[in-house]
Amino acid sequence: MPLLRGRRPLKRWRYAGIYGPDFMLCVGSARVAMLPLNFWAVIEPDGRIRERTTLSAGGIRVGAERISVSARDVHVALELSPIADSDPVEVVSPAGAQYIWTRKCLMHARGVLDAGGVRREIDQEAFIDDSAGYHERHTAWKWSAGVGVARGGERVAWNLVSGVHDAPDGSERTVWVDGRPTEAAPVRFGAGLDWIESKDGSRLEFAEWGARTDNTNLLLFRSRYRQPFGTFTGMLPGGVELAVGYGVMEDHDVFW
Repeated sequence: MPLLRGRRPLKRWRYAGIYGPDFMLCVGSARVAMLPLNFWAVIEPDGRIRERTTLSAGGIRVGAERISVSARDVHVALELSPIADSDPVEVVSPAGAQYIWTRKCLMHARGVLDAGGVRREIDQEAFIDDSAGYHERHTAWKWSAGVGVARGGERVAWNLVSGVHDAPDGSERTVWVDGRPTEAAPVRFGAGLDWIESKDGSRLEFAEWGARTDNTNLLLFRSRYRQPFGTFTGMLPGGVELAVGYGVMEDHDVFW
């Protein structure tokens, strides 16, 4: 994909999220044309957050098979591998006169997280978001991703969104049950990011641990987002009731 198409700069990013009862971790690497933006965060159940966002590499590497962070009090070293019984979801959508693309999948993450002198072994699913495209100058979306266990014992995950890739059919909205993806009905998000309602009548309630927030104004590039992490209860689209659920919400409004 060229850096410019129809006067629109290429935006691309890879995000990895690990969600669970003891901690949550996200690491991301993004580019808007040639402008880099890299970040990581470790979120504890009591709301404490260690995080960094930087316009340099900042000791952050987000590759196809490895993720690493090297900071003063946080070190991450993860290896990613495919999950044999979990299928990815890939979508291309129009964006004005241009187009945008995304691929969402679950991968197995194995490695270590050392945060504040506490070492944790990681051996679990990671949510991966690969996205690129020529988004419109002003783009806004609300998004949620998470993992958990259904009342029936099935392994579940979800990716729900409004604002991008959100056509009534052929969207990126997905619920995975034991690795099998099913497109979800359209959803709407509470203004405070405390619930998600689906057109099929299901509803998720969200209880926040702590949130990443950012307000960046670089004149030509302006971004405002809030990204809380926490626990989910209720019903996923399609009628899958959660026994436990962990993940993230996001409200992002950007001029780029």
